[in-house]
Amino acid sequence: MASHTCSSNSSFQSSFTNKLKSIQFNNNRHFPPNFPYPRSLTPPSASLRVDVGAPKARVETGKKTKEVIEDEAKFLVGTYARVPVVLEKGKGCKLYDVEGNEYLDLSSGIAVNALGHGDDDWLKAVVDQAGILTHTSNVYLTIPQVELAKRLVGSSFADRVFFSNSGTEANEAAIKFSRKYQKHTCTEGKAPATEFIAFSNCFHGRTMGAVALTSKVQYRTPFEPVMPGVNFIEYGNAPAAVELIQQGKIAAVFVEPIQGEGGIYSATKEFLQSLRNACDEAGTLLVFDEVQCGLGRTGHLWAHEAYGVFPDIMTLAKPLAGGLPIGAVLLTERVASSIKYGEHGSTFAGGPLICNVALAVLNKISKPNFLSDVSKKGLYFKELLKQKLGGNPHVKEIRGVGLIIGIDLDVPASPLVDACRNSGLLILTAGKGNVVRLVPPLIITEQEIEQAADILSQTLHVLDANNSK
Repeated sequence: MASHTCSSNSSFQSSFTNKLKSIQFNNNRHFPPNFPYPRSLTPPSASLRVDVGAPKARVETGKKTKEVIEDEAKFLVGTYARVPVVLEKGKGCKLYDVEGNEYLDLSSGIAVNALGHGDDDWLKAVVDQAGILTHTSNVYLTIPQVELAKRLVGSSFADRVFFSNSGTEANEAAIKFSRKYQKHTCTEGKAPATEFIAFSNCFHGRTMGAVALTSKVQYRTPFEPVMPGVNFIEYGNAPAAVELIQQGKIAAVFVEPIQGEGGIYSATKEFLQSLRNACDEAGTLLVFDEVQCGLGRTGHLWAHEAYGVFPDIMTLAKPLAGGLPIGAVLLTERVASSIKYGEHGSTFAGGPLICNVALAVLNKISKPNFLSDVSKKGLYFKELLKQKLGGNPHVKEIRGVGLIIGIDLDVPASPLVDACRNSGLLILTAGKGNVVRLVPPLIITEQEIEQAADILSQTLHVLDANNSK
């Protein structure tokens, strides 16, 4: 295994200048001309633009939007509380609805569109492979699948890869692999460990196994009984987790190095190292869920690299194919050797089209300069947000690493989300609905970061209006 170095998690204020390696802001808070941000993408000229400070009139809900909303209500299962926007096209970090309104996209399809919309290399990978071979099932071998597995193994702790179609499917596979590993390694006369540990504020998916590992009660209750044997512990409470692991009943510990849906909470090195040590002693597997925080979003290829602590299994999904559905489970040979033919599988997973696109995404994001830029842009974004929002009494904390940022509020965030959308900015909530989640495409430019910070600053007053009602 290649050696890895651990980077410090010192406070942003004390390390900002050092982390930027002497890059200084001028009076306009711009980076120097040679700052390496991504190539700008020009949106379609027919679309309305949002100019911060002097916003142009936005087209209200029109006939086409109303028709789509009515049809959706008629024909789709009502599992989503959608906003009344019908998106039609996108380029770079911009999206456009059917009325011609332009939006700066800081949701990126819930941290999926890491290269933004319509990236040239992404599109070429789609078109090239679609014209050659799209789907074969896993009865046969294909070159893109094997090449993607080789690249993932070569850039991580892992020895083997299993492909799925989504993050929740990746976590389902990790659950099954953990159970099988414990059964495979259990000595005669001893019952194998079958229970799991997950943590407060965690989110691992919505299928029956993954939802059982998800802390939000409202996600589990309608479908009970879900998979038994899951123990929830406070995120960061190493002593409680270690004590439970030492009892010998835990098959695996599932933990997100940075919680996305849970509210943008980061683990500490001490917490993850304690889990690693306890798992090693007890024969328990350590699973890192990097479905949202992995593949470059933190400025490291994998979020756990910053801590110098490595898992037995890692689950990936969201950004891996830049907008097309894929999941992956990365695991060590020790775990993989317990899995036999026919014990798990998928018809669509790891198809040549998806894997060829994922290779193009991985090749781009894994470049050191690309990852360095994500770190720099994340630091710049947090600094701007602290300058523009930090003095507001509703803003409790601005936290995160790289381009996964949370604005913790003392009131519900939905009025701010709505106001930002009406001003041309798409953002998400997290936590208990009180955290603004910013997960823009990793190609976002300095100018777009400034535009987003300005819109957030100019719409923050809606929290006062909402709170006074």
